[in-house]
Amino acid sequence: MTGNDYEEAGAPETGEAMDRMRPLPRISIQAFCETEGLLRTVERCGEDRRMGKVNLRVNKGGVAAAVNLFSQQPTPNLIILESDEDRATLLGELEQLADVCDASTKVVIIGHHNDVALYRELIRNGISEYIVAPVSMADLIGVISAIFVDPDAEPLGRTVAFVGAKGGCGSSTLAHNCAFAISSLFSEEVILADLDLAFGTANINFDQDPPQGISEAVFSPERLDDVFLDRLLAKCSDHLSMLAAPSMLDKTYDLQRNAFSPMIEVVQRSAPVTVLDLPHVWTDWALSVLGEVDQIVVTAVPDLANLRNTKNLMDVLRKMRPNDHAPHLVLNQVGMPKRPEITPADFAEPLEMEPIAILPFDSALFGAAANSGRMISEMEPKSAAAETIAQIAHVVTGRADTKKRRKGGLSDLMSLIGRKKAAAR
Repeated sequence: MTGNDYEEAGAPETGEAMDRMRPLPRISIQAFCETEGLLRTVERCGEDRRMGKVNLRVNKGGVAAAVNLFSQQPTPNLIILESDEDRATLLGELEQLADVCDASTKVVIIGHHNDVALYRELIRNGISEYIVAPVSMADLIGVISAIFVDPDAEPLGRTVAFVGAKGGCGSSTLAHNCAFAISSLFSEEVILADLDLAFGTANINFDQDPPQGISEAVFSPERLDDVFLDRLLAKCSDHLSMLAAPSMLDKTYDLQRNAFSPMIEVVQRSAPVTVLDLPHVWTDWALSVLGEVDQIVVTAVPDLANLRNTKNLMDVLRKMRPNDHAPHLVLNQVGMPKRPEITPADFAEPLEMEPIAILPFDSALFGAAANSGRMISEMEPKSAAAETIAQIAHVVTGRADTKKRRKGGLSDLMSLIGRKKAAAR
């Protein structure tokens, strides 16, 4: 396959097919190209307006190069692999990739053999798509769009709500630091939404002063779409964007029950992870948000009032969400000097659950971070607090066992290959 073949296949890129394609959400893609022609085609895709929110990296090499890279770092939302190998060799290489590939990662293979049997085997066992070279820009963007923008598919993004068992327990600080940790640890696009419209602190903690934010999204639901959302987001880091609260008292915020539902629906389509910072309130809209999200993290301080409130929260949430994962518990500010505390074991016993993390009291570190508008991992990346926040980020994103094989996707394919090899022996 020559470069000219790819250029002919990809020109022109106009027409109804491209016009009908919607912008892609905030996803990460890594492409591995064996030919210069495909490499140039993928690079042109990255320049298209529909890929404006995509974090795209183009690498030279095939499956072996992908295996080598992802043995050292997390896999993205989508891997595009070019391969000129025959069926047996390709399946063998994919078996190695499965060992280092997250189960949630999608895989598209661009092959050079029009092998229908191979296509059917790959699709049946978890590969998202197999297409035969040459491919055009419209082909590639169309395949990615079919995977991530299918209107009948479940929303792409995972939503995680952080709520405090009591005011002042540090839930907002934890939410902001976890959002930053997810975006930096996994190079994954994250949206942080501060739902405390009157007293939110996300803008202060990230040293930002955006003119617009979550208030416009809540009070103008008829305008809310991917384009409008982009205008409201403030960039905090390479992979983290924020919907800041106005944090002003010029009006009251007596919100309807489903006030945040349109916003949640849009952000789920726009980013793989959204972190929602809920204030310590008990209203119809707060209960509605807690019923909609994928994960809930309850932050508590080890005293009696927090224990009572946590028990009440857990009871209500378990009853309201019987088919969902139980809310996670984080104990914060543990070990404050001269303060009588309930031990973590005694705190967990009446709740019948163990905390996913215990954060030590460290007023100097957290105070310095707050006053400088920086995150804990930026201030002291090797501190116990930074390591604990990273642990929470792994749990709430389902990456606690990142490199372990799990059912579904590429792992199913590799299991099938293993059974066939065993049968042959």
